[in-house]
Amino acid sequence: MGFKSRLANKGPELSKVIAGVMKWGAWGAKLRTQEMATLIEQCVEHEITSFDHADIYGGYTTEAEFGAALESSSVKRDKVQLITKCGICYPCDARPDFKIKSYNLTKSYILDCVDRSLNNLRTKYIDILLIHRPSPLMNLHEIAEAFGALKASGKVWYFGVSNFSPTQLDNLQSHVPMVTNQVQASVLQLDSFLDGTFDQCQKFHFKPMIWSPLGGGKLFQDSADHAFVEQRARLKTVADKYGWSLDLMAYLFLLHHPVSMFPVTGSSKLERILLAKEAFETKITNEQWFEIWTASTGQKVP
Repeated sequence: MGFKSRLANKGPELSKVIAGVMKWGAWGAKLRTQEMATLIEQCVEHEITSFDHADIYGGYTTEAEFGAALESSSVKRDKVQLITKCGICYPCDARPDFKIKSYNLTKSYILDCVDRSLNNLRTKYIDILLIHRPSPLMNLHEIAEAFGALKASGKVWYFGVSNFSPTQLDNLQSHVPMVTNQVQASVLQLDSFLDGTFDQCQKFHFKPMIWSPLGGGKLFQDSADHAFVEQRARLKTVADKYGWSLDLMAYLFLLHHPVSMFPVTGSSKLERILLAKEAFETKITNEQWFEIWTASTGQKVP
């Protein structure tokens, strides 16, 4: 199996680190086709074979840029796993008909989004499709119908959600099997540890994908927020005690949890992506984990 793990009991095998491409294109590094192709090849060479997309990334441009790069690279389609998301209507030059940011989870919109993503990514199938965010107007029966049609056509192999609450996911899971919930979690964002999200993942025997595992880079940015500066200082004290960098400690904190999270990296730099892989080589104890938790919250556990 190498550096792979199964996402769910009846789900796909993914690399244990997922390369998030949100910042590879217009919303970040603006990589050219050959630069992106090289980065894809380097990721795969280092056993990072799963790539996380969303249709809106780069103002609806990054999927197509990645598709062109993958096609021009030496990497075969069946050696990678492509994840993408849909459901957010993002007003931008590419979508002048969208007047306000909103959500559309109708069957017809989901099917249209998948067709566009397939065309952009230059592939015949998407490994995992995620609903990007829950909508107050979502019709679970309609989402299930869309997923059923996509599964039957072979256009999408597996389905999941992103940013869903445990109740929302539980309701959708009763209509159609899910393989993951992609949520935000880090040493700075602890909600998913306490609100039932990770408990539910264990209940359904699937593993969560984690976006912003380093707190969206906040750990390394200057800040005028006194409370955050104190929080970061407490975290750094723990990291220094054990000879860890702050970013390594952030990954170790997530990876120690028994739910077996898949971190989604947010960088376009290979060395930053590989740091997440290196974190799998270090184990921490429960007491060290609670040291990190206590440093983050500023309080002892009850």
